[in-house]
Amino acid sequence: MFNKKSLPVLLVILIAGIFITFQTIGLGNPPTKYEKILRQVGVMLEQGHYSPKKIDDNFSREVFTKFLEALDPDKQLFLKPDVAQLKKLYENKIDDEIHGAPLQSFQAISDMYSQRLQEYLTSYKEILDKPFDFTANETLVDDKAKLEYADNEKERKDIWRKRLKYQTLVRYADLISNNEKNKDTKDYKSKTDAELEKEAREKVLLSTNRIAERLRNKFTEEDRFNDFVNTITSCMDPHTTFFPPIEKRSFDEQMSGRFFGIGASLRNEDGNIKVATLVTGSPAWKSGQVQVGDIITKVGQGNEEPQDMAGFDTEDAVKLIRGKKGTEVRLTLKKADGSSKVVSLIRDEIVLDETFARSAVVNEGSRKIGYIFLPEFYADWERPNGAKSAEDVAREVSKLKAQNVDGIIIDLRNNGGGSLYDVIQMVGLFIDEGPIVQVKDREGNPTVLRDKDKGVLYDGPLAVMVNEFSASASEIFAAAIQDYKRGIIIGSTSTYGKGTVQRNIGLEGGRMGGLLASQDDAASNLGTVKLTLQKFYRINGGSTQLKGVTPDIIIPDQFEHLQFREKDNPDALKWDEITKAKYTLWSNGADISTIKRAEDDRLKASPVFEKIKANTEQLSRLNDKVFTLNLKKYQEEQKQIRDLVREIEKLTKTEKDTPIEILPEDLAKFSHDEGKKDRQQLWLKNLKSDVYLSESVSILNSMISQQAIAKSK
Repeated sequence: MFNKKSLPVLLVILIAGIFITFQTIGLGNPPTKYEKILRQVGVMLEQGHYSPKKIDDNFSREVFTKFLEALDPDKQLFLKPDVAQLKKLYENKIDDEIHGAPLQSFQAISDMYSQRLQEYLTSYKEILDKPFDFTANETLVDDKAKLEYADNEKERKDIWRKRLKYQTLVRYADLISNNEKNKDTKDYKSKTDAELEKEAREKVLLSTNRIAERLRNKFTEEDRFNDFVNTITSCMDPHTTFFPPIEKRSFDEQMSGRFFGIGASLRNEDGNIKVATLVTGSPAWKSGQVQVGDIITKVGQGNEEPQDMAGFDTEDAVKLIRGKKGTEVRLTLKKADGSSKVVSLIRDEIVLDETFARSAVVNEGSRKIGYIFLPEFYADWERPNGAKSAEDVAREVSKLKAQNVDGIIIDLRNNGGGSLYDVIQMVGLFIDEGPIVQVKDREGNPTVLRDKDKGVLYDGPLAVMVNEFSASASEIFAAAIQDYKRGIIIGSTSTYGKGTVQRNIGLEGGRMGGLLASQDDAASNLGTVKLTLQKFYRINGGSTQLKGVTPDIIIPDQFEHLQFREKDNPDALKWDEITKAKYTLWSNGADISTIKRAEDDRLKASPVFEKIKANTEQLSRLNDKVFTLNLKKYQEEQKQIRDLVREIEKLTKTEKDTPIEILPEDLAKFSHDEGKKDRQQLWLKNLKSDVYLSESVSILNSMISQQAIAKSK
């Protein structure tokens, strides 16, 4: 989000870029393309970033360490002497190169990487040529915080052996399980353990050959340089990112819903194909089984043998996942808790109806509770009558009021944010006029964004559901409702914690172009930087950055220990606070502190939520990234993980369906379209068994009862 106060900063960036251009004219050798990019990015970070770190020797050391980790995340290529030599020569030089010195560090690191990679590529076939002993009590450490570079080539080769052994073990155990399952099937030819072990090694060889091919031919020096620049930008904060021109276009196009697919964008991280985002309403999103951060380990077409994804780049993985409408693709996913799951999806067009707000009514005894689901804060500004989330929520509130509901729940779980304007308008539906959020740029002057409409559409009991995936605009909404004491916030220990604002700024390759090619200019010929420019603050003065929003009532959930919030990234901008805005608390609300005490006690006594909490803690301990290489122990651990995951999934479903129904006018709206009608019914079915919705209804009922008692006095 740019405003007028942002313009001086952008002009500084532009002038600085022109200054760099003049500096290089006629003075020695002209800068290379890499040097141009590095210098322009450096000025952009120093002159435009909301809270830039000083680009000095400390910054240089941080970039140096993280770039080595980006190239060699498993610390299986570089040797300790390599790192020591590179450190001595270049650890403190990167800041100088960003400021205009000749670029030498990148080339030296890249050359060393190429040499060590070639050594690996000539060794792995020999390791996989011999059977592994899966009775030995060995372990593989995969925790990056505990990994160290090998002292010598012998140690390094043992690291390679253990990694290849673990990959073989995973496939071997899978083949044993499949062999056992099908041994009594007609025409199935059972195999010996020796045959299965050999087949597992052959599968690993095939996937490693593919990795080798990609690294030799596709991971070019330019790709490594792009990683180098991205390391520099991400050291400022996790959301400041460099996109080379082709990657920016590809990122915008990949699995975005403009074709028949599953509706997810993918990224390659540490050699794995990971789910980066989900398109609301898409097959992946509707399944409820695909989540951001999942690793896609296999892709199968219907009942065909699945293709192992090891060694695939993102582009090739996308090609496998895309296909004809109505066809089946089966994804094998490695979840963040360490478990594996096969998910069957039917390729389809992205259905826009399901990105929009919708509502239902819970019939709780003599009371009616309105429920509104908002998957994102969407806003279509390109068309005069385009969908706006605040307007749609207002429409759903009016429909629920016509049903004489006793309270309303707004569900913002998994809502990653969106339009700031719509957040402000939406909070305004539930409060009288007043400030909603504060926005501060690097100059330090906060702007208070207000709801200027004195009217209140709904003044009854209100609850807001959030979780770890509720981010950005969702956090602003929840924070405002909480600060006004307008309603009760229910969810996990905190929301995601993204309280920053970014904009895309193109780098310009022309002689006199300066730095600022244009905002949101994906076609800039040197690339684009998504730059953090501003920060959000609550009206109570605290930032939503890092800490997110802590719900009034915390309900244990299965994602608590997975460490993917903003606070789990060491480069995240810090939490701070500014002067609170002037606002008036909601005058006729419930006593939230009293409800909180009662509900906290009740939740502690709940066997369901206590079991969810205990199981997720146990999963976290099992997923400590120290893996056994012993077959029997591996099989025991995997069974334990599968049993825990199954139990958690069962616990998150209610034993008895919640009595919830869709409004008559919404049923009629889709009666002519069987596909939409089926999806509507599936949505309703999932709501009926949602234990978190059931619990939120109970909490809101307590609020309604409390207010009824207060009014009767």
